[in-house]
Amino acid sequence: MASLLYTYRSCVKALPQLPDSMKHSQADLYLETYQVLDLEMSRLREIQRWQASAASKLAADMQRFSRPERLVNGPTVTHFWSMLKLLDVLLQLDHLKNAKASIPNDFSWYKRTFTQVSTQWQDTDTMREELDDLQNSVEDILQVLIVFCVESLELDFALLFPERHTLLRVLPVLVVLATSSEKESESLYKRVKINRLLNIFKMITLKSSDGADNDWSRDIKGNMYDTVVEGFQLLSRWTGRIWEQCAWKFSRPCKEPPISDSQQDSATFFDYEKVVRWNYTAEERRALLELIGYIKSIGLMMQHCDTLVSEALWETIHMEVQDFVQDKLDTMLRTTFRKKKDLSRILSDMRTLSADWMANTSKADPEQHSLHQETEEMRQSTFYPRPVAPTAAQIHCLQFLICELVSGGNLRKPGGLFGNSSSGIPVEDLKQLETFFYKLSFFLHILDFTATIGTLTDLGFLWFREFYLESSRVIQFPIECSLPWMLVDHVIESQDAGLLESILIPLDLYNDSAQHALTYLKQRFLYDEIEAEVDLSFDLLVQKLNEVIFTYYKSCAASTLLDSSFTYACDDGEKYFVKPLRFDAIFKLRRVMILGRTIDLRSLITQRMNKLFRENIDFLLERFEYGDLCGVVELQQLLDILELTHQSISRFLELDSYSLMISEMQENLSLVSYSSRISSQIWNEMQTDFLPNFILCNTTQRFVRSLKGAHHSSQRSDASTGKPYFYCGSHDLTMAYQGLAGLYRDFFGIPHMFAVVKLLGSRSLPGIIRALLDHISSKITAMVPKVTGLQEALPKSIGLLSFDGGIAGCQKIIHEILTWEAKSDVKVEVLHDLKEIGSALYWMSLLDIVLRQIDTTQFMQSAPWLGLVPGNDGQVKHAYSDNTPFTTLLSAATSAVASSPACANPSSYLVMSKQAEAASLLYKSNLNSGSVLEYALAFTSAALDRHYSKWSATPKTGFIDITTSKDFYRVFSGLQYSYLEDSMTNPSKKREMLGDSVAWAGCTIMYLLGQQLHFELFDFSYQFLNVAEIETATVSLYQPADRSKSPNIFQGYEVILEAMRKARRLNNHVFSMLRARCPLEDKVACAIKPSGAPLHRMKFSNTVSAFETLPQRANS
Repeated sequence: MASLLYTYRSCVKALPQLPDSMKHSQADLYLETYQVLDLEMSRLREIQRWQASAASKLAADMQRFSRPERLVNGPTVTHFWSMLKLLDVLLQLDHLKNAKASIPNDFSWYKRTFTQVSTQWQDTDTMREELDDLQNSVEDILQVLIVFCVESLELDFALLFPERHTLLRVLPVLVVLATSSEKESESLYKRVKINRLLNIFKMITLKSSDGADNDWSRDIKGNMYDTVVEGFQLLSRWTGRIWEQCAWKFSRPCKEPPISDSQQDSATFFDYEKVVRWNYTAEERRALLELIGYIKSIGLMMQHCDTLVSEALWETIHMEVQDFVQDKLDTMLRTTFRKKKDLSRILSDMRTLSADWMANTSKADPEQHSLHQETEEMRQSTFYPRPVAPTAAQIHCLQFLICELVSGGNLRKPGGLFGNSSSGIPVEDLKQLETFFYKLSFFLHILDFTATIGTLTDLGFLWFREFYLESSRVIQFPIECSLPWMLVDHVIESQDAGLLESILIPLDLYNDSAQHALTYLKQRFLYDEIEAEVDLSFDLLVQKLNEVIFTYYKSCAASTLLDSSFTYACDDGEKYFVKPLRFDAIFKLRRVMILGRTIDLRSLITQRMNKLFRENIDFLLERFEYGDLCGVVELQQLLDILELTHQSISRFLELDSYSLMISEMQENLSLVSYSSRISSQIWNEMQTDFLPNFILCNTTQRFVRSLKGAHHSSQRSDASTGKPYFYCGSHDLTMAYQGLAGLYRDFFGIPHMFAVVKLLGSRSLPGIIRALLDHISSKITAMVPKVTGLQEALPKSIGLLSFDGGIAGCQKIIHEILTWEAKSDVKVEVLHDLKEIGSALYWMSLLDIVLRQIDTTQFMQSAPWLGLVPGNDGQVKHAYSDNTPFTTLLSAATSAVASSPACANPSSYLVMSKQAEAASLLYKSNLNSGSVLEYALAFTSAALDRHYSKWSATPKTGFIDITTSKDFYRVFSGLQYSYLEDSMTNPSKKREMLGDSVAWAGCTIMYLLGQQLHFELFDFSYQFLNVAEIETATVSLYQPADRSKSPNIFQGYEVILEAMRKARRLNNHVFSMLRARCPLEDKVACAIKPSGAPLHRMKFSNTVSAFETLPQRANS
């Protein structure tokens, strides 16, 4: 009945409202409305009839027990509880009817629709009026019930918290009914002092529970029965406290809920939010969560012990009953009640009803045990306890007989049930009867062990919110207002190490509420709502739990990889260390029971963790794709952190291979694919941004962005901002790594090349090398017609600069020779082509430095195992002629194992020995790895050979042609002088946009064409410097000794002369490097397979046709 009223929801809200244009269909609407509402009203009428009938029967029952002729067989404790519970149900129905506004609303609509339906609800005081009519005749039973309630509350007679709450709800009503007049009040207060009632009413006042219920039974002593009773009392007290705290919170909602940023626009809150969501502080949520954990854990342990302790409990109860019935009642019969026939008959009935004479050792017939013929030996007979507990009927009968015995048939005696001193029973016997009487009430709950535990651990009431759904006029509240989810979310957000292992305990509240909705309330729609919320909350739980785990292990990985010197140098370095958390218990959860379903939480976490890793890799790659090539260091750092995170989590979960996930997100799963997202992005950046917009600084070995490149960089679109745990876990570690990555963001150098080599690996790196070489070849081919145009613009005769006119005359002569004003655009294009070729060659040299360092490290690690030692001439030689130390060690171990009779299968050891020999050969073959730079120079030379006739004409006379030569060195000499001179007049326009890459490209081309000596002899800048040096020497020879007073003959030329000296030093450095790495008299080239494995060095004679045999683009 109460469940129907509690779960009743308004039907009127779902009815359609007709517009004015459809008033003609109002009769049909009323008919349909009646058919809908009539079913609900019929249920409510049934409740009304049952309420009236129950009130009448309760009053009649009270009157029946108040008749004088029935006093001896007066109400038992079972009758007391039945009347109190029925009265409690009537009170709850009355309260629900008044509290649910939807009931009178629907009924008023129902009545207004059809006026012939005049059924109305009984007045709210119907039960009170009917009891008032019979009050004069039931005054005694009311007082008896009041005394029973008071004593039960004072002596903690109620074992379960629902019974205690029933007494607290019913007692005020009974007092009001029993004190309607002054005479009746005096009669009641004679039996029950008013102070006792006041103390109990103070107990009814709800108090806020701080949740700190840590009254664990630390000194549990006694037998198993006492432990079980104490466990029941503990669970009852804790669950009752949660009930009381929940009622206290509902009666005192939060007055001013906090307003977050997302709620600035709509600062309205549901009433349910004020009593639940904003009414619990963080400390109260933690305390409530701990208390729920205590209740569920102890209840589960006791439930598991049901079959283990059942026989022990039955034996204990059997022993208690038989000890009282056979021994203590026997003593009372022989002493106190020997001359009281009526009372002794009650004692005899108790013995006859409950005594187990089969357990008695004397096996005597109970008929022979008369009160006057028992001997001393019979009185001291013992019995053996048996696991045979009394039935509920026997316990109820014993309680009834004890009440009859103590009350003496007079319910109006003052002093309460066992405080009646005029009963004639000695105090000692009365105390024994009282103790056994209260034990009998515990026996009922202990015998129904499983049901009692279910009642004590049922916390489903924390979910229900029917009153607030009706008052707020919503279908359902958001999940943030649900108390079970609030507790789960508190564990996740607080990241308290002590609460993480209890993160699933609040979900058990959904099991309790679903069980309550189906079995007690019997409403399927409530179960469906609970099921929907469980699905949502569990998905959110798994998602947030994965994020917490991922963030924690990623923070640990980032903290591990962070440079220790950096943390020690920081004043607040402690913030970069991660507080330890434990997820071991969560990783082991394979069977989570929710609403009857078994869920493998470990499998769900593993699946989502794999997805999270893939999303993180994709985010990092996408972030790199939105940036320039300088971000490769940051990408490598973040991927290293992610890889270490994968290794840490893989110790607990069966994650996919990290290399597999990287290949999958880079779209590089095919065995014949040598490209990836990273390699494609690197090559795309080199084509579109790095080679055109970065300039080389040869001194620092770095590429920096030019002014034009800065403008290009500002036009990039920003990458999407990812979730915080996609970076380095915690905010502090993310800021630290971003600060470190910022040091490498404005240039490209050796650290970036290490990152490129590590990210691309031996599979994709050859593709980048081949693409760069093809780019150099295409730039040379595109530059041929431009250089030809500049050659044609040169005069037919170009002589050496004259020393007569000094540097001023030389400058004038050079301006007359270099008449390229009409071809300024061509000159700029040639300079930019040279810059890109030089940048590509220098990029290859940086790559060669990094690869040589990596090869050296690998060689130092493998040399001891391969038996390689340094020779006297500085060359590597083999210390062992036949086998390496590695193969010798494994061969000896294999021989020893194979010769042992205990080895059943030596074939596996033989295979391992063969694999060691193959590994040794593989490592030996890779020792003489080729040079990438040498290979690039050989490839460039081969590309230049196709245009050799245009850029390096053979002299007709066989001697160096001084005046008529228009070879490439003449063009580059003019270009070098032009951009040096222009850089002095407008440095930001030329010098910064070209850098040192032009010198690298020009010197490499001239060296490979065999024009180095020609350039050093006939370069305009070099001749200009020679004239300046001769002029300086001449002036110093004829000037007076005091040179400080002599005028500066180079005034106005100091800047350009210094620039020419720097250019000459740079050119000499490039030529020396080229002579060291690619000597013309014995050219050495290195081929690289498409797989990335280098071939041995290949030597070619110094002929033009030799380079035509170099390996070209591989056929994929």
